Amino acid sequence: MLRIEENTLDINTYLNLRAAVGWKKLSEEQAIKALKNSIYTVTATIDGKVVGMGRMVGDGAVICYIQDLVVHPSYQKLGVGEALMKSLVSFADSLRFEGTELMLCLMCAKGREGFYEKYGFVARPTQNLGPGMIMYINNK
Repeated sequence: MLRIEENTLDINTYLNLRAAVGWKKLSEEQAIKALKNSIYTVTATIDGKVVGMGRMVGDGAVICYIQDLVVHPSYQKLGVGEALMKSLVSFADSLRFEGTELMLCLMCAKGREGFYEKYGFVARPTQNLGPGMIMYINNK
């Protein structure tokens, strides 16, 4: 049975799920600070095993980002991602002040756009929005 838990994501689960999908390895210090500075996390468990997680960052008033959404490859296509997304979007909506708009953004892996479009996200660029951009800061 699928169960969603809020704000229980621990460092080992975070790092293990990232590794399971081949994301860049983080130092323990990076992971600790990333989790500490998250405004919301969710985990998905099936039969007591954590099989997915989501993490949101942002200011909690004007803009938030779904920073991480990971489902272990063995549990993909079972509704885990959908359950995590519903929790993340619902939480973002709960932050919105009456009569205002909150921007919820994300950057998805190439080829995953269709998954997020089901929840109302639009790919950029559009007529009014330029492309998303990124810069990596490292020891060159």
